[in-house]
Amino acid sequence: QVQLVESGGGLVQPGGSLRLSCAASGNIANINVMAWYRQAPGKQRDLVATLTSGGFINYADSVKGRCTISRDNAKNALYLQMNSLKPEDTAVYFCNAELRPSDTYTFRRYWGQGTQVTVSS
Repeated sequence: QVQLVESGGGLVQPGGSLRLSCAASGNIANINVMAWYRQAPGKQRDLVATLTSGGFINYADSVKGRCTISRDNAKNALYLQMNSLKPEDTAVYFCNAELRPSDTYTFRRYWGQGTQVTVSS
């Protein structure tokens, strides 16, 4: 069974940094796109950053210059380094992966359970 598990969230002061991690486990044949999303209370889930297997990266305008997405394909892991954090970055951060389980021939999207990031003094 495929599973995505995020870690690294927490409480940080404005201007601080956090590094989120996401580990994909299970019988995985291929991972295409991996991404981070976030959802603030009462708001929709928004894309933060994406990273394809080919290395193409896209960031939301709100985090450009402050966040860096990276992945370790050997570990099926995804990371998000967040710097210069602002109170408006407060949200639950979700890992998303478009992957193919070993027992199928089709790709589908999987979600992690989320990790809370709170930016407050």
